[in-house]
Amino acid sequence: MDWHRRYLQQAQWTHDLRAYVFKKAGLDHASHVLEVGCGTGAILSEFPIQFPLYGLDIDFAALTQCRVHAPAASLAQGDALKLPYANQTFEIVYCHYFLLWVPDPLEALLEMKRVAKSAAQVIAFAEPDYTARLDEPPDLAPLGKWQTESLRRQGADPGLGARLVDLFFRAGIQIRETGTIQNTNDEPPQEEWETEWAVIESDLAGFFPQEEIQKMKKLEEQARAHGQQRLYIPTYFAWGQV
Repeated sequence: MDWHRRYLQQAQWTHDLRAYVFKKAGLDHASHVLEVGCGTGAILSEFPIQFPLYGLDIDFAALTQCRVHAPAASLAQGDALKLPYANQTFEIVYCHYFLLWVPDPLEALLEMKRVAKSAAQVIAFAEPDYTARLDEPPDLAPLGKWQTESLRRQGADPGLGARLVDLFFRAGIQIRETGTIQNTNDEPPQEEWETEWAVIESDLAGFFPQEEIQKMKKLEEQARAHGQQRLYIPTYFAWGQV
């Protein structure tokens, strides 16, 4: 599985949202910006090189790739539940498709708040709610249930998106704006569909019979060919101020 390719795909989904929120949040005037859970650098690599960027991830292999894709960023290997930064260091602290993977997302937000300066911005750009996933045609419905269950077995919280605002509230971060990411592309291009299926096959491997997975893939492929395939996973963002 090419995870950098997957992270680039996810970054494409939120490109317009990030441009909007970063502008409103005063990115142009920020002196210190931190991405918690930076992965392979799919988002850090988009920033102009003059930005003072910081990235943290627990996965050393991902950070190794990040050093290639975002060479100007100051990177650290560490735990989001115990950020290795001093209090009130950053003007903007953000994460992206991240909190659902954290054992204690509230503690992660509290840590993001701790390292944020007074009046700084804390942003969670994309947290999905797989429990509300919709698949069409109906024959594909089991696929969504399987993926939701596999995420749980991997330690993720597939329904976290629906609780994102409440988590910000409990962390004492004042919400400035929130909502769902709008995706009007009902039928993704072939390359994006193949990447999505690489993720599905990786998620389901070892949890469900391979023949059943391939049967679902064939059904979805046939539905795409007839213009009948639809997938919707509500994905939430929250932008708050400390």
